[in-house]
Amino acid sequence: MTEHSDLPRLQRRLAEFAAARNWGQYHTPKNLASALSVESSELVEIFQWLTPEESARVMSDPAAAHRVRDEVADVLAYLLQFCEVLDIDPLTALSEKIDRNEHRFPVPED
Repeated sequence: MTEHSDLPRLQRRLAEFAAARNWGQYHTPKNLASALSVESSELVEIFQWLTPEESARVMSDPAAAHRVRDEVADVLAYLLQFCEVLDIDPLTALSEKIDRNEHRFPVPED
C-alpha cells in the first residue's frame, strides 16, 4: 500500500505524465473540477442499481472490484491534479475540515 508520504511523489508523476503529453493547457481548475465530477459519476454508476447488500459485496467480484479501483484511481488522480493547480495541500485541507466538523458536530453526551 502506498504511504501518505508518497502523495507528493504521485502528484509529481501525474504532472510529469500530463506535461509529457502537453495536457497542461487543459488542466485548468474548471476542467479538472469537471473531470473530477465525471469520474465520480462513473464510480456512482457501478453502484447505481445494486442493493445495499450487493454494494457491500462489490469487491468480492473481481471484474467489479477492478472497475471500482480504476474509478477510485481516476477520482484521486483528478483531485490531486486539481490540488496541484490551485496549490492546495489535500491532507492539510482534510485535517482542517475534520477539525471544523469536530466542533460543528460534537459527540453527543449520554
